[in-house]
Amino acid sequence: ASVRVRALGFKEATQPIAPAASGLTITLTKTTDEAELAFQDAERLSAIDRPRAAEAYRKALKLRPNFPEANVGLARTLAEQGSIEPAFKAINAALKQRPVYPEAAAVKGRLHRDTGEENRAIAEFKRAITLGKGVQPEAHTGLGILYQERGEMKIGEGEIAAGDLDYAEAAKNFAAAIKQLGISPDAGTVYQLLGRIYEQQRKYKDAIALYQQFLKISPDAIESPAIQSFITQLQKQLEEQ
Repeated sequence: ASVRVRALGFKEATQPIAPAASGLTITLTKTTDEAELAFQDAERLSAIDRPRAAEAYRKALKLRPNFPEANVGLARTLAEQGSIEPAFKAINAALKQRPVYPEAAAVKGRLHRDTGEENRAIAEFKRAITLGKGVQPEAHTGLGILYQERGEMKIGEGEIAAGDLDYAEAAKNFAAAIKQLGISPDAGTVYQLLGRIYEQQRKYKDAIALYQQFLKISPDAIESPAIQSFITQLQKQLEEQ
């Protein structure tokens, strides 16, 4: 295993992690690479100004055409703006530049899911997990959402048994994502998605245990007050049964 670090104004650094390592020190070196700096600017802007982020990703790609990370970032940004066809073009470029790229395959799966191509989405998510040697929480989360939506639709149409099977598949993938995310900031969202599945299945005790697990490992997370309220509501429902 290895860890990859990027910081504004510094070169990317990658360092292997020994199985018994208890700490890690990574030395960063400042960079004057214009493509790298444009990419870092795009990453910073992606959460606050998507049109400017897209411009910065394109600048990075103009300076360094073979830049798969920039193509992935551009694809994500374009997808958030609803520009699906250009997003597919960017993600296909990333996968052409780096065929073994789990994150890119996961993003492509998300694009297929968003355009209603469920079978293609499932195939890409599974490919991402295979490329990541089983570790790709974004792809597991994407599969979980897809199967959850399928389950909701089937149960709404009265296909209870089929819907329950989809819920089980969704829960399996959300649980895998949670395990892989650990204490990552993204974990809170997936905990809520899995908790929602348990609630829909009326597995209130399982949902409470899951939420309590999250509060134990991330007591100060932004989602913690909402999750505590979920626990209170579920405990009331159990008392009323």
